[in-house]
Amino acid sequence: MSAGRDVSPGPAASGDPELATAVERKAARAFQRVTATAFGPYQSAIVRIGFGATWLAFLLFEFPNRHALYGPDGPWDWQLGYELLADNDAFTGLLWTDSAFWFEAVYALSALSSLLLVLGWRTRAASALFMFGVLSLQNRSVFVGDGGDNVVHLMAIYLALTRCASVWSLDARRAARAERDGPVRDVAGPVLWGVLGAGLFTGTLLNETGELVLWLFWLLWSVQGLWWLVTRYAPRGQHRLALDVVANLVHNTALLVIMAEVCLIYATAGWYKVQGSRWQDGTALYYPLNLEYFTPWPAVSDLLAASGLLVLVLTYGTVLVQVAFPFTLFNRKVKNVLLVIMIMEHAGIAVLLGLPFFSLAMISADAVFLPTVFLVWLGARAAGLREGLLRRLPSRRRGGGCEGGAAAASVPAPRAAEAPSGGTGGQAAPGRADGAEGSGPGRTLVG
Repeated sequence: MSAGRDVSPGPAASGDPELATAVERKAARAFQRVTATAFGPYQSAIVRIGFGATWLAFLLFEFPNRHALYGPDGPWDWQLGYELLADNDAFTGLLWTDSAFWFEAVYALSALSSLLLVLGWRTRAASALFMFGVLSLQNRSVFVGDGGDNVVHLMAIYLALTRCASVWSLDARRAARAERDGPVRDVAGPVLWGVLGAGLFTGTLLNETGELVLWLFWLLWSVQGLWWLVTRYAPRGQHRLALDVVANLVHNTALLVIMAEVCLIYATAGWYKVQGSRWQDGTALYYPLNLEYFTPWPAVSDLLAASGLLVLVLTYGTVLVQVAFPFTLFNRKVKNVLLVIMIMEHAGIAVLLGLPFFSLAMISADAVFLPTVFLVWLGARAAGLREGLLRRLPSRRRGGGCEGGAAAASVPAPRAAEAPSGGTGGQAAPGRADGAEGSGPGRTLVG
C-alpha cells in the first residue's frame, strides 16, 4: 500500500477553496494589468525630456572643447582608444574610423537625437540614436566623465526600452490626430528605418568591440520594422495585440529597473558616506566649499562654510536622506517630502559646487518618482502658458481675436492612439494616457 508515505492533503487541498480562488483572481488581474498597461506614462516622459535636455545642454556647453574631450586632440588618440576598448570591449562608433568628419558627424548626431528625444519625434529611432551618441562619446574617453555621465550612460540604454512618448510628445500628437481624422500615409517612418538600417549595416562591418550593444541595435531595428508591418496590415489583429503585450512588459520592466537604479545610487552613496570619518564628524561639506575647483561663487561658499552648525546639518542631512529614501517608497507622503529635499539638494550642488550637468542628470533620474497628479498639473500649466503665448501673437488676433486664438491654440489632453501611425517612431500608449484626475496607470510606486 502506502506505508511510510505521507498522503495528507497539501495546503492547496486542505485550504479554503474560496481563498485560493480569490488569490488566483488577484494574480490574474495583476498579470492582466502588467501586460495591458504601460505604467508611468508621465514619469517616463519627464525622464525622457530630462535626460535628453541634460545631454543636449552638455554637448552645446562643451562644443568648443569637444576635440579635447572626445576627439583627436584628447589625451587618448585614436590608437590608444582602440587599445583601451580592445581590453574592456565597450561600444563606441567613434572608432569605426579615425576621420575627423566622422567625429563631427557623431557629435552633431548626438545633439540632434537629444533634441528629437526631448520633442518626442520618432521616439523609437531617436532613443536608439541617443543611446548610440551617448555610448560612442563617453566610451571614447572614459576618464573625463563623472557620476552624472554614468547616470546618463545607464539611462540612455533603459530609455530605448521604454514607451516614453505616449504623452508630451510629437508622436502622441500625431497618433491622436490619426485617431481623430483617420490614418495618413507615413513616408518619413519607412525612409528613416531604411536609412538607419543601411547605417547599422555599415557600422557592423566596421565595428570590432561592444558586440552585445550592436546586437541590441539590430534587435531594436528589426522589432520596429515588424511593428510597422503589423500596424500597417493588421492593426487590430492578434499579432498587434501580442506586440502590445510584449512592449508593455518590456516598458514596465525597464521602468522598474530605472527606479531600482535610482534607489541603488542613493543607497550606495549614503552607506559609503556613513563609513567616512569626515561624514561621521559632520565636516565633509566644509572641504569642497574651500576648494577653488568647486567654488564658482567664492563669497557664497565662504559664507556657508563659516557656519559650523549649517555645515553639520547639511552633512548629516545628506547622509540621512540618501540612506532613508529607498525605505520610504511605500509611504507616498514621506517619499514625496524626501524627493523635494533631494531635488533641492541637487539644485544647491549645481549652484554652490558648479556641477550643473551632474545635478540635472540626478534630478532627471529622481523625476521617475514624481507623483502623477503633480505631473498632470505641470503639463496643464505648460499647456496654459503655451496657449497664452500663442494668443498674444499678431497672426492670432488677425485670425479672429482672442477667442479665436484661444480656440486655435488650445491643447487637448494627451491621448494615445490604439494603433500608432507606424514608422520608426510610432509608440502605442498605455491603457489610459490622459490621467486627468491623476489616477491613471502611473499611480504605483512612481506616485
